[in-house]
Amino acid sequence: MSSSRSALQEAVEHAFTRGGALSQADERYVEREVQRRMAIDVAAAIDERRALVAEAGTGVGKTFAYLVPTLLSGARALISTATKSLQDQLFLRDLPRLRDALQLPVAMALLKGRASYLCLHRMNQARQSAQLPDRWAVRTLAKVEQWSKTTTSGDLAEIEGLDERSSVIPLVTSSRENCLGAECPEYRQCHVMKARREAMAADVVVVNHHLFFADMALRDSGVAELLPSVEVAVFDEAHQLAEAGVQFLGTTVSSGQVIDFARDMLGIGLQQARGLAPWQDLAAGCDRAARDLRMVCAGALRDVRGTLKLRWEERAQRDDFADALQGVARACTAAEEALDTVSELAPDFVKLGERARQLATLAQGFRGEADAANVRWIDLTPHQCRLVESPLDIRAALREQMGRAPKAWIFTSATLGDDDRLSWFTESAGLEDAVVLRVGSPFDYEANARLYVPRSFPKPSEAAHPAAVARLAALCARRLGGRSFVLTTTLRALQSIGEQLRAEFDAQSDDIQVLLQGQAPKRQLMQQFLAQPRSVLVGSQSFWEGIDVPGDALQCVLIDKLPFPPPNDPLVEARVKRLEREGRNAFADYFVAEAAVSLKQGAGRLIRSETDRGLLVVCDPRMAGMNYGRRLRQALPPMTPVLSEDEALAWLSELSGVSLPF
Repeated sequence: MSSSRSALQEAVEHAFTRGGALSQADERYVEREVQRRMAIDVAAAIDERRALVAEAGTGVGKTFAYLVPTLLSGARALISTATKSLQDQLFLRDLPRLRDALQLPVAMALLKGRASYLCLHRMNQARQSAQLPDRWAVRTLAKVEQWSKTTTSGDLAEIEGLDERSSVIPLVTSSRENCLGAECPEYRQCHVMKARREAMAADVVVVNHHLFFADMALRDSGVAELLPSVEVAVFDEAHQLAEAGVQFLGTTVSSGQVIDFARDMLGIGLQQARGLAPWQDLAAGCDRAARDLRMVCAGALRDVRGTLKLRWEERAQRDDFADALQGVARACTAAEEALDTVSELAPDFVKLGERARQLATLAQGFRGEADAANVRWIDLTPHQCRLVESPLDIRAALREQMGRAPKAWIFTSATLGDDDRLSWFTESAGLEDAVVLRVGSPFDYEANARLYVPRSFPKPSEAAHPAAVARLAALCARRLGGRSFVLTTTLRALQSIGEQLRAEFDAQSDDIQVLLQGQAPKRQLMQQFLAQPRSVLVGSQSFWEGIDVPGDALQCVLIDKLPFPPPNDPLVEARVKRLEREGRNAFADYFVAEAAVSLKQGAGRLIRSETDRGLLVVCDPRMAGMNYGRRLRQALPPMTPVLSEDEALAWLSELSGVSLPF
């Protein structure tokens, strides 16, 4: 061992060696040079209190590579992940295993956003209110009440089978706008405050990116009090950091917020001040104004699926848009005036008055001009509209945080760029000066994986493309007896390919099942896929990452087309204009770079362990024929290319153990 290494680096080195703490704790432990190397670099960043950006390919074991040095350092640490499920995995599985293996007395805490915790006060209000939409909601509320008697954390994730889309969740959780704080009758039993107290007392706190940025913008989650005392901040799945930040660092007002406010005002008004103000008329006015705003935002659009991003200019210059915003402001101001007359009756009315005033102010603000450095757009969903004004990236916000106190900042993911400086991530995060590490996957992709890019294939812009993807997916799935994913870049393609794939199987009376994103919650779809091997799962954006199917259950991944950002997305347009003003090539520096990272994410679903074998198909001839195709192919793991459909199908036959007729 090198004598120049610090005590922490020596301890980390020893933990990862054969005979070290990890191998003693787990007989299945395998030494990986790439994991050890990353862990040593993380330890060096902790020693020197500096930033490290580390891209670690599938199979490196990056979670242990940053957790081991963090725990051994004895430093107070904040670990941020992309999703609540990853948070739970770290807190419930990975951290306890390592704490026991390293025999360290580490106090750990899990901190989520308000919407993850039961609010006892609002649950009591929901019980007394007649606002529940249907009998399913009544049953769900009863289930929540029963669980509330035994839970110690108040984390709704504990409730088996609770759909995160349930209409009851907003009724039994608090938001920054409706929380009564110390005025709440249930304040001493508050699960949110308990989680924050535990976080302040812990050595290692696990949060998520949304919480980190929401706190930066609103100072509302407990992270703001926590950060100054933390010596190590780790961001896992850091490729999602920039988009999470952009969502939360801006200003937002939505029709849903106004409708929720109207519902709360009506419920509390009728419970605690019946007859003292025309609560039903005031609530109806807010509700109507919110729905009018969504209708104006939608314009001629009727059948909206998923989330559509609309250009601000397309709506903002119309008189009816300004009138709709004015209508929201007027309805909320009328509600505020009524709430002011009963504010002494209960703290709920004071908080409702503040919400009404804030909503009116936001609606008026969106009638004015945007900040020159920001971009505005409208998110339209089947049920609401969101008006957003946001910075183009997280550079300024992150630099401000990093400049406050010296600490180690670790950013890691399997995909952070396709060049040696990981520019895709470091530029948008303002981390050009950080130390960069790239460690490849230890898996043997050349032997175990094949890449097929069909050359004589319809272009994605051609009408025949979805049917061609469905036909090829059906051929692959038949060879494997299912066990395939089709990843699409849009929801429209998802529907079209899914329907045509079903038609392909029906035409030949195949018993292969097509599982389509949206027909059930994501977790349930994955359970069905694993329980029924003779199936093909067709998924869009949420299935491109965070899905782990090791072994033979998944052996073919088809990607419908190159995942370029949509050029008419307002945020994309604003970023392109900025690059062009800087004299840069927006296509190479933005579109191709974004596609390379997304492609790596999608391809990453295929090979999840040393023994996995499979075929990746990119159904886009541009990857074979255009000059940027080479850059995209090089961004992928080193899979062996196959040049024809016959070769691709022969490989699948080999995987499934089917002998080919000669």
